[in-house]
Amino acid sequence: MSRIAETFQKLAQMVTFTVAGHPSPEESAQVMEAVAEGGADIIELGIPFSDPLADGPAIQNASQRALGHGVAPSDVLEMVRVFRGGREIPVVLMTCYNPICQYGVPRFAAEARRAGVDGVIVTDLPPEECERWVAAARVEDLDTIFLLAPTSSTERMKKVVDLATGFVYCVSRMGVTGARENLPPDLTDLVGRIRRETDKPIAVGFGISQPAHVAEVCGIADGAVVGSAVVSLIDRERGKADLAQAVSRFVGELKAATR
Repeated sequence: MSRIAETFQKLAQMVTFTVAGHPSPEESAQVMEAVAEGGADIIELGIPFSDPLADGPAIQNASQRALGHGVAPSDVLEMVRVFRGGREIPVVLMTCYNPICQYGVPRFAAEARRAGVDGVIVTDLPPEECERWVAAARVEDLDTIFLLAPTSSTERMKKVVDLATGFVYCVSRMGVTGARENLPPDLTDLVGRIRRETDKPIAVGFGISQPAHVAEVCGIADGAVVGSAVVSLIDRERGKADLAQAVSRFVGELKAATR
């Protein structure tokens, strides 16, 4: 059983997303430490990319800032390696397929595993075209996490849950990432549709931005993913001496809502 699967054996989980290299490589390393210290159960680390698929303004801006610092996939893997040390908290990379292809699919999978990565979300890779990536990931025991959206048909759900390991990522709403005031009214139905096709853990992301959202999501799913709200907080606090404390405190508030 993978480290991610073991994590989801516990109570509802808090998955926290940040962009690698944002707001700077040095501060990004501090942020990863702060997210772990704040109590996140899984760290989701975005590889900065110039042409993202579903990133909203906050994450797009963070990626551009990281790219401005010259952060490349190899730097992200090194960041994970340094962070990993003796820590057991799972780390999931989130990326588009282009950086993986440019890096070399088998090479990326092998080096990701050596760095201490537990799983990868490839946001723009459909199940019909994922054979090469999934094969390389299986060789390295990397979890392959796929997304399901409100528009996903039952047939598509069956394909995705068969390929997914670690957990299934449920996109709560159509559109790009970003903090929202309210959760979609049909979210319970969407999670229920996915549950009818699998007993694998389901984590819900997109628009989850505050403890009340996390509490609501964890009442119907196995975990909540918070990204843009964390990235926006990092933007507000960047350059300040208490950046890490602010991140750790916010993650702690989010984690408390899972209980």
